Amino acid sequence: MKRVLILGAGTAGTMMANHLQRKLDKKDWAITIVDQYEKHYYQPGFLFIPFEIYSEKDVIKKISDFIPKGVEYIKSPIELIEAEKNQVLLSSGWVLPYDLLIIATGCEIVPEEVDGVMDGWRKDIFDFYTLEGALALRDKFRDWPGGRLVVHISEIPIKCPVAPLEFAFLSDWFFAEKRKIRNKVELIYVTPLDSAFTKQKCSDVLGHLFPQKNIQLINNFSIPRVDAKNKKLISVDGKEVDYELLVTVPVNMGSPLIERSGLGDELNFVPTHMHTLQSKKHENIFVIGDASDLPASKAGSVAHFQAEILTENILNYIADKPLTAHFDGHANCFIESGYDKAFLIDFNYELEPVEGTFPLPGIGPFSLLKETKVNHLGKLAFKAIYWNMLLRGIPIPTVPPEMKTRGKKLDGLYQP
Repeated sequence: MKRVLILGAGTAGTMMANHLQRKLDKKDWAITIVDQYEKHYYQPGFLFIPFEIYSEKDVIKKISDFIPKGVEYIKSPIELIEAEKNQVLLSSGWVLPYDLLIIATGCEIVPEEVDGVMDGWRKDIFDFYTLEGALALRDKFRDWPGGRLVVHISEIPIKCPVAPLEFAFLSDWFFAEKRKIRNKVELIYVTPLDSAFTKQKCSDVLGHLFPQKNIQLINNFSIPRVDAKNKKLISVDGKEVDYELLVTVPVNMGSPLIERSGLGDELNFVPTHMHTLQSKKHENIFVIGDASDLPASKAGSVAHFQAEILTENILNYIADKPLTAHFDGHANCFIESGYDKAFLIDFNYELEPVEGTFPLPGIGPFSLLKETKVNHLGKLAFKAIYWNMLLRGIPIPTVPPEMKTRGKKLDGLYQP
């Protein structure tokens, strides 16, 4: 019997296990998934924890609850991918041969990549990209008296590129409505980009929120180090930004496993064909989610769309057919703006975020590039969709993996 081996039981790996268990011929193929952890985290929920909108119980479940029956789940750290031998070495010394490998090892924050960050880590420098960081920041926010709060991005790419924006907007709301000390909080947003977001149309729409919410935007700020003793961000050209409390998005990198195995680029992301999701180096290796070097957002919605495409291409590969399924870079993200409102953006490799309705043309119920309460409700509802549909590989009705243009505004005109 042949084996599909999936490395990583996060969002992408779990979805692929569910898709393939339904699609592969069980007489010919066995599926094994390997992960060193027992808990599955709803990572988009980490954003809400510092503001006490979500708690731990909202974002944690057992990995085993989502692995389908018939899929072998091995709980173990992974030591090495030996691609030339078609096998994976576990830390125990156990060797797992494979016929087809899916890399879904994700990415992780590496705060030590910026000099000085660890000197103030979890004291006056925090992250919200980990559960531990989000909980520590929640505790800090509860009795923080106010001061200069800097929200900072170290470099791109990062997981969920809209999350730092959301954090800044929610901070404005939280200190105004919950803590009642907004007049004592100076909010500053520091980014290496030349605008607020990676997509210019989105930046144009969101840009007015910064003066409206009294948030200072500092762009083109590339950071080699933090002076934690004097509480300063130092840019490559010598500019400084003072802070009293720093919420940073550290450098994001792929798993060290990828580096050990010689399969990644300088950030440990796996070079991947952008449309087929096949490794550029090994034809029987496929990559999904945050582990790839694709110019697509590292977000759960993207992994969801990729999973449907990758499943089709794996079936094509097994049948010795051309990999005709085409991932177009489709991303769909809600952007919390505070005060029970949110934006929604929809884009792909070729198209910037566009105006219109989603998912139904002319009906919605969600509005693209507009701030609405319905979009906020959609953001909150996504948690239930994630646990009950996305992880289980269940397609969302009316939301195909390819970006659709019907009912959306392109070149000044809404498409019929």
